[in-house]
Formats: sequence, C-alpha cells, structure tokens
Amino acid sequence: MNADRAAESAQLIAGAAKMGVALTEAQSDKLLDYLDLLQKWNKAYNLTAVRERPAMLTQHLLDSLSIVPHLPPGDLLDVGSGGGLPGIPLAILQPERSITLVDTVGKKVAFLKQAAMTLGLKNLQAVSTRIESWLPPAEHAGGFALITARAYATLQTLVGQTQRLLAPNGGWYAMKGVFPAAEMAELASDVSVRAVIPLDVPDLGAERHLILLAPTSSGS
Repeated sequence: MNADRAAESAQLIAGAAKMGVALTEAQSDKLLDYLDLLQKWNKAYNLTAVRERPAMLTQHLLDSLSIVPHLPPGDLLDVGSGGGLPGIPLAILQPERSITLVDTVGKKVAFLKQAAMTLGLKNLQAVSTRIESWLPPAEHAGGFALITARAYATLQTLVGQTQRLLAPNGGWYAMKGVFPAAEMAELASDVSVRAVIPLDVPDLGAERHLILLAPTSSGS
C-alpha cells in the first residue's frame, strides 16, 4: 500500500470510528477499491457530480457509513441507487445482509453490477427498473425490512412508490441534508415519523439527517 492509500485508509478508519463504526483494514481497503471503480467509471458514465477524491471519501464513503449504527437487521432495498451510495458501502460492511439496489438508468446499474462482481459482493443485487412498477423476486415476495434512499425524491414520493415493497414491521430510512420540515409536513396520515437522527459526518461541514418512517398501523 502506497503512502497516499495508507493515509486514505487511516482517514476512513478514524472517521468511521468517530461515528461508532469499527472498520477493519480489509473493509477499508475494499471501500477504497470501490472508490477507485467509481472514479474510473465516472469519467464516462457521470455517476456522481463529486469528482475530487478527498471530497468523495468524505461526501460519499463516510456519509454512507454514518447510517450503519442506526440500521436494524434485515433485507434492504435501496431506491435510486445511482453510483451505489449507500448500498455498496453497506454491502461491504455487512456481508450477512441481502441488499438490492434499484435505479432507472441502465448505465448506472451496469456499473453497480460490475462493482459487485469486482468487489466480490455476493450479497448485492442490482436491478434496472422503475421502482413503482418493479416486481421483486420470490425470495423478497414478503417485502423488505428496510428501504433506504439517499438524495432521492421527497419523503412522500418515496413512501408512495415503495409502500407495497415494505415488509410487515419494516421501515424507511431516508438520508437527507438539512432538516426536511416541509417534506415531513406533507406525509400522509398512514405514515409516521419514528425518529429524526442528526448525523455528524467527520470533515463534512454540512447538515445530515436520517429520517426513519414506518406505517402508522405498525406499532405505536
């Protein structure tokens, strides 16, 4: 490992630790391998507007890892996955969790499939489709315990498009920037806000929140 790579790994491990996430060197190395792929494919596929590697490490990798302590066990569906954030970092850290990534853009899904193969992520599947018309495979006929989205649509749009895909007692985990007061006010009465978790991402210098939603009928 060269000096630059070692410094990136140290920054990643230290930053994750500040958020309560214990990264092994092997996990850190695989996350950086993913970053290599994202940079390479981004030149042709425009997967992300963030192109400077130090910014990608903070705004993409650490930002994605910030939600790890707040996710319960269960199969996970990520909507509007784009370049694979937070899905691929989650798949690297949690190989025991089945993760499905869905995006409408075929070239982005081609990247996700290539990344999963290159990184050996056997727990990750990527699908090119419109989420509102997608029929999940038989193993997920009962729905997903967690539905995540990062930099996606409004909360109500997310819920409306995916409610049929949520397992009983499941929940939505929406990654947002500033506190989304207007979006929360627009939520239908059959959806409850279960938690609003401020996320402190090291070196980011911007607000981040994780919004946990669940059907009103399931629980309190």
